[in-house]
Amino acid sequence: MRIIELAVVIALGATVAGCEPSSARGAAPPAAGRVDSIIPREEALRRFRVGVPPVTRLEGGASSIDGLIAAVMRALGTRDTAALAGHALDRAEFAWLYYPTARQGLPPYDVEPGLLWFLLTSRSERGVRRALAVYGGQKLRVLGHDCGSAGSPEGENAVWGPCTVRWRDERGDTVSQRLLSQVVERDGRYKVLSYGNKL
Repeated sequence: MRIIELAVVIALGATVAGCEPSSARGAAPPAAGRVDSIIPREEALRRFRVGVPPVTRLEGGASSIDGLIAAVMRALGTRDTAALAGHALDRAEFAWLYYPTARQGLPPYDVEPGLLWFLLTSRSERGVRRALAVYGGQKLRVLGHDCGSAGSPEGENAVWGPCTVRWRDERGDTVSQRLLSQVVERDGRYKVLSYGNKL
């Protein structure tokens, strides 16, 4: 692994995440930390897309960040893991819509798609487990959020976050936590890119 790639892997492990189990909708991810820097980016993406049906738009999610966060909080309150997964970017959306213009996949970083997907999903899965363990099954009333003043443009996508959410729990206490690491927007649809959090 090149030094620049190792630095990006460390940074991504601390800040980024994805959304459905890494084994879903395709082959298993590569071993963590393994990057074949000889394979051209286009070939690495072609291999990652094998068996992954092409998509042209984000499905599910919400039409606003407000709506997405409200839906995530409802799913958390009801322990609805299927809904939490449905609000997140899936493997096909990652392969066909997100990765081609993702900053981490472009020079000078050149993190290959299998590794970036692995980092996103593993971090996100840990975040979901922590959120469910701490707040799952509670009645949570969203009071507001801060995902930044503008999304960072990446091709046709905009990436928002990290997202700090403020809510009132069932005891009446006000809680403010970084519940989501990143949200991706495309053509007016918003989905969770990473459930990585600071819980």
